[in-house]
Amino acid sequence: MKILLIGEYSRLHNSLKEGLAALGHEVIIVGTGDNFKKFSVDHSVFPKITSGTAVARKIKNAIYKLTGYDLAKAETAWHFKALLQDLQGYDHVQLINSDALEIDPKAQQRLYKKLFSQNKQSSLLICGDETPVIDCLLKNELKYSILSPYLADNNLKNYFSYSLKYTTPPYRSLFEWVQNNVTSIITSDLDYKIPMDRMGIVNTLIPNPINTDKIARQKPGVTGKIVIFLGINRLSAIKKGTAFFEQALEIIRKKYPEKVEVIITENLPYAEYLQRYERAHILLDYVYGYDQGYNALEAMAAGKVVFTGAEAEFMQHYNLTQRVAINALPDVDQIVTELSFLIDNPHQIEAISQRARAFIEQEHHYIKIAEKYLQTWGLIKT
Repeated sequence: MKILLIGEYSRLHNSLKEGLAALGHEVIIVGTGDNFKKFSVDHSVFPKITSGTAVARKIKNAIYKLTGYDLAKAETAWHFKALLQDLQGYDHVQLINSDALEIDPKAQQRLYKKLFSQNKQSSLLICGDETPVIDCLLKNELKYSILSPYLADNNLKNYFSYSLKYTTPPYRSLFEWVQNNVTSIITSDLDYKIPMDRMGIVNTLIPNPINTDKIARQKPGVTGKIVIFLGINRLSAIKKGTAFFEQALEIIRKKYPEKVEVIITENLPYAEYLQRYERAHILLDYVYGYDQGYNALEAMAAGKVVFTGAEAEFMQHYNLTQRVAINALPDVDQIVTELSFLIDNPHQIEAISQRARAFIEQEHHYIKIAEKYLQTWGLIKT
């Protein structure tokens, strides 16, 4: 069967493609590559003309300031429209987000209408910010969420403009149109499943696919210093609670000057990000989560001890009795305590590493997950 995947934010669609291809299906990914991350896509709609040179970027920014018109989004729409004639005859189309193209919502809806009309069926994947997810989080009924900093201090509104845009009329209308025109809605982890359920929207949880054939477990035997890695994406640092990790690392550096090495990077392309954390025993990922995102899962597959979302809801969902990751809370003292425990008991790093890899192979194996997608899409019988 022919399958078309629109958008790529984390390598999720690439791993899904690899799983589907292993099952004999033809798969194409269309997307921008997600800016500096530079994820692989088969057909790029990245606005390379308006973003290619410093002069072009200055012109683009000047026009946006004067008129509010975004030349980069217009270029992405133009690239996608030019591709449309080739994007037909697919058995299934999946959007990685209602805003998968990240262009003007009305223009996006017109392009989706054409795309859906020339293919058999479609689905929406919820693996990031989305209208009902943000609606739920704004109610402030969960113990914490990516919006916790904003809910505690509305002066941070500008830092949350990307998330809050989903509640504006144009993006709400776009989501509702997509919701009414897809055959299924899929959530990638509990951080999206829980809000979608609370908002009464039918969805199917399918865990993120991880290609364990491409990721070797690096045995984390500690013979020298324990290496701790923090990869910062400044665009989402507040939402991820990165400041808690930064403050905790300052304490750990002073507490264990001879026992730890700390590596901190910022805004790296995906391939370079993987290289930089290769030596790490411990990876600090995410504070405001209940479940693991894609970066955390890949690091767990590589045998890292990952500080991320691993709440009671996660342990219960997967029937776990031992930790496969460290549940990082928005609490510097808690993070310091957990790091100190691992530094003082390095044999625990090896034990958690083994369990993390086994968990990924059991629950996130890319071919098993690809089969679940096919079942949910209705392309194979359960």
